[in-house]
Amino acid sequence: MAYRARSRRGTVGVENLQGMLRLRWSHAGKRYCIALGIPDTKVNRLVAESKAKVIEGDLVTGNFDLTLSKYKTMQQRRASEILVTDLFQRFTDYKRKKLQGQPMDKFTSLKKPIAEFFGNKTAAAVDEEMADKFRERLAVKLSPATQKARLIALNACWKWAIKQGLVSVNPWGDVVKAVKVPPSQKPKPFTKQEVKTIIDGFRGDRHYAHYADFVEFLFSSGCRMGEVIGLRWRHLSNDCSRVWIGESASRGKVRKMTKTGQARQFRMTQRLQAMLLDRRPGQFKDDGLVFPAPKGGLLDDHLFRSRAWIKMLDKLGVEYRHPYSCRHTFICHSLDMGVKPMAIAEITGHDPQVLFKHYASSIQGGSELPDLFSA
Repeated sequence: MAYRARSRRGTVGVENLQGMLRLRWSHAGKRYCIALGIPDTKVNRLVAESKAKVIEGDLVTGNFDLTLSKYKTMQQRRASEILVTDLFQRFTDYKRKKLQGQPMDKFTSLKKPIAEFFGNKTAAAVDEEMADKFRERLAVKLSPATQKARLIALNACWKWAIKQGLVSVNPWGDVVKAVKVPPSQKPKPFTKQEVKTIIDGFRGDRHYAHYADFVEFLFSSGCRMGEVIGLRWRHLSNDCSRVWIGESASRGKVRKMTKTGQARQFRMTQRLQAMLLDRRPGQFKDDGLVFPAPKGGLLDDHLFRSRAWIKMLDKLGVEYRHPYSCRHTFICHSLDMGVKPMAIAEITGHDPQVLFKHYASSIQGGSELPDLFSA
């Protein structure tokens, strides 16, 4: 929100927007604004007021620079020339160094709509009104949840750009807040019988039996799919009784750290230990994948879902749920069996607060309606 100091008619006002100073005024029926790119402090207020006096003097004497270039620093002039498309490309390149695979989708998917909507507009020209119109454009095709994710990415872009001195004001904060995401019902966990049906179905299928052990490990460990895909023999103890989870893979080609950036270890069940020992080759390499793709290399989670998972659930008559529900199923059944929530958090790599937030009713035993008609 902007704090606007009252100013006499015909003067240049000094404002605070998101902790940064800017100048606003009107001239010949047109409104002007310059983001100074400096925080609101006593000293910077004096600088801003001094610059405001210069503009007021030019307005009176007829020397006002309609381009505003005269009133900006060299850095501000350079920054004001960067296009929205170029700014977002720089930010995407920056994020790509930190994120890989699926997490980058929300950035790369914005490239085309940004180019189509903003064209050759500069980043400095984007105000809240223009940002909100872009939100309306996204709303035509995207769900509220996806809209919000895209806008959060743009909000992050402008925050980064402010730190880089490329823009002075972030117009996306209130636009993000304007998108209300309706609550959605959590997917039902697979029942124990459904889990058995799915694992046995994969194991007995002539086309997809290759994935049977992979599916069983997903259901039995609560690991994220990327963590299981990236699992290598060196991550297991010699007798396969313990596993170290500290890496992840996505889309068949990308390796990175786990989602939380932290490693964890836990013991295998006897069933999983026997399964892993049975599938380990007699001569194996430490960096060999435990669950490779049918033709070798990293398994592609997207192809697994579209080519095997969907078809097998349909064939087995099991209601479709995303493969991520294997993890959800593990947590729900573990809680039902009385496993302590903190132990589940350590095994699955969940932040304890997130686990309690999403599974609070299960952890607390669930709420039960009182029977008003009991004797």
